[in-house]
Amino acid sequence: MRRTGRNKRQKQIRLSPNYLDIVFTRDPDKHWETREDGMVVVDLEHTGFYAKIAQKVFKKPKVSHIALDRYGTTVWNALDGLRSVGDVISVMEDAYPDEKERMLDRTVAFLGTLQTNGFIRQQGKK
Repeated sequence: MRRTGRNKRQKQIRLSPNYLDIVFTRDPDKHWETREDGMVVVDLEHTGFYAKIAQKVFKKPKVSHIALDRYGTTVWNALDGLRSVGDVISVMEDAYPDEKERMLDRTVAFLGTLQTNGFIRQQGKK
């Protein structure tokens, strides 16, 4: 995946066609829940040497609770292990038709963030 700039304001993500066929699933080891308002909250456990020091010295929490916005919640709920990235983008476009033109970039960026932080895993291809 490579980012290229058309101009300084707008960036476009170029994807290989194969990326749209990838199926992601939520990491079963990560705790998450749906609040009463329907938004998803995912727990991020801070582990490692420096995290332990920060917890003891600076009283930092062992777990951070990350509340997803409406877009993140829609993506999270669509990651059922059956839908490909292309399917998830379609779900997002259907849920937010007024923002259809930005949905590819937004969804791919969010999936990248989820994957980088270990919240989702690549299950295979459709």
